[in-house]
Amino acid sequence: MVSDTLAYVTRAAHDLGLATWFGGSMFGKLAHNPSVRAISNPIERGKVVNAAWNGYNVINAIGLGATAAGWAGARFTEANPVRMSAAENALSFAKDGLVIAALATGIANGVQGARLARQGGVGAVPVESGTEPTPQTPPKAAAIQRSLDVLGNVNLAVGAALITVNAVLAQVNYSRPTARRALLRRANARAGLLAGGNDRSKVSPFTVGALALAGLNEVARRSPLPTPTS
Repeated sequence: MVSDTLAYVTRAAHDLGLATWFGGSMFGKLAHNPSVRAISNPIERGKVVNAAWNGYNVINAIGLGATAAGWAGARFTEANPVRMSAAENALSFAKDGLVIAALATGIANGVQGARLARQGGVGAVPVESGTEPTPQTPPKAAAIQRSLDVLGNVNLAVGAALITVNAVLAQVNYSRPTARRALLRRANARAGLLAGGNDRSKVSPFTVGALALAGLNEVARRSPLPTPTS
């Protein structure tokens, strides 16, 4: 098992990366790309679009990488299928697919954006907007732009679904902590009730709280509702 500190850091990196990637993609698609119409010269529009996206693509890549790395680490430790409930496993498998889809669309967006930038010298491709060509746009560049429009829509849909699944998974974790996961958790490399550790004095406080909540939840679930009396 990992230490609490490392778990907190990777979870924060995962969430920050997800927010950075999705927020940047949404702003670019819905605000930046259409706004370049305010520039009168179509070639200048192309320069601005490509300069902005090529600058942010690095941030996007870091955000996506942090999201994927944080989730991959969790899947090998606390989000391992053997430590989760059936509902958590179903949500986690859905999240696996969405993370892979986010990586695929993110990489494809970056590749297509770089290809577009090379079509007219230093980003000098005449465009109507960030994803809409003009009649003067070269056919190859126009096709790349249209593909970026489709990829951008897919990207946003995947991101929204990923955030939704992530939120539901977190709520399920919070509402009904899994007792087995709590038992397997430890605050450092030596402690842990079921992980084979020898130092019981350093068990994570999470273990105590999660076990108590899990027990109370189970008692409440199994207890019959009182029958109303007249």
